[in-house]
This record gives sequence, C-alpha cells and structure tokens, in this order.
Amino acid sequence: MFQDEARFGRISDARRWWVPAHMRPVVGCQLVREYTYAYAAVSPHDGIMDSLVLPEVNASLMSLFLDEVARRHSEEFILMVMDGAAWHNAKNLKIPENMRIELLPPYCAEINPSEHIWEEMREKDFANKVFDSMDAVEDQLVYSLARLEKSPDTVASLTGFHWIINIPLNAD
Repeated sequence: MFQDEARFGRISDARRWWVPAHMRPVVGCQLVREYTYAYAAVSPHDGIMDSLVLPEVNASLMSLFLDEVARRHSEEFILMVMDGAAWHNAKNLKIPENMRIELLPPYCAEINPSEHIWEEMREKDFANKVFDSMDAVEDQLVYSLARLEKSPDTVASLTGFHWIINIPLNAD
C-alpha cells in the first residue's frame, strides 16, 4: 500500500468553471487559515483504500492510522510505502506487527500513487467551494473519502500505473 496525508481547510480553491458564453463566472473566495488532515493508504493493484480524518500530522496520529489500517487488514502482511516526512520515521512511531515501512527517496512525490487521490478530491469535491466552518470542511472530506473507498475501480484507475505498461485493471 502507498500512504500519504493531505491538508484540507477553509482557504478556497478557485478552479476553471463553465458558464454560458454570455455570462461572467462568479466563484466565492475566502482566506481562513483553519485546517484538518486526511490520511489515506491505497493499494493501486486492486483499488483498496483506507482513510481517516485527523486534526494534525504527527507520530502519534500516524501510529493511530497505521494501527487502523493493520486492523482492517489483519489477515494480510502490509508493505506500506511512504514519503520521508518526519513523523513517518520518528522514534516514537509504532508500527503494527503485520506491517513493514519503506520510505520513498526524498523529493519524489510524483512516484507516490496516493498523491492522485488528493488531486481527484480537490477537483471534484473542493473546487470553487466556500465552507462556513471546519465542520463543513470535515463533512465534505468524509463524504469524498467514503466515495472513493466505495469505488475501488476509480481508486485503481487513479493510482495504478496501468496506462504506462498497458495492463488491464482486471488482469489475472
């Protein structure tokens, strides 16, 4: 599985917006600096995705997330690939027994397939939206993550490198 975190908050994300040719697009904008974080682990091969919404990024919350993934896949051994964030290799990080951690090389975010999950969520569920509260941001975040968790074909197509080697998604 490949793991990553992303920050979501009340700073709006202005994107392209379609309107009829004779109209001017109007999109709300705000700069409120409040954030929460989405943690996700994906299996590009089969599109399985596990996620949590947590208030910060640190070693204790990372341990909590890893424990949750290990619990959901208790009958499997998980090779978890992550970037080199400080909390991913902190001394107080607790790694479950059915998991091994491998760190990606520095400055190589583009080889972590879980990054594509955030792009999808920001484009489909957060673009051109203004949130009245952090509760509204978290509700949208939970909705977006749940939508992807329930759609392994979408996750596999977003995170898999099938287009590079032209392997069908359901190859045996």
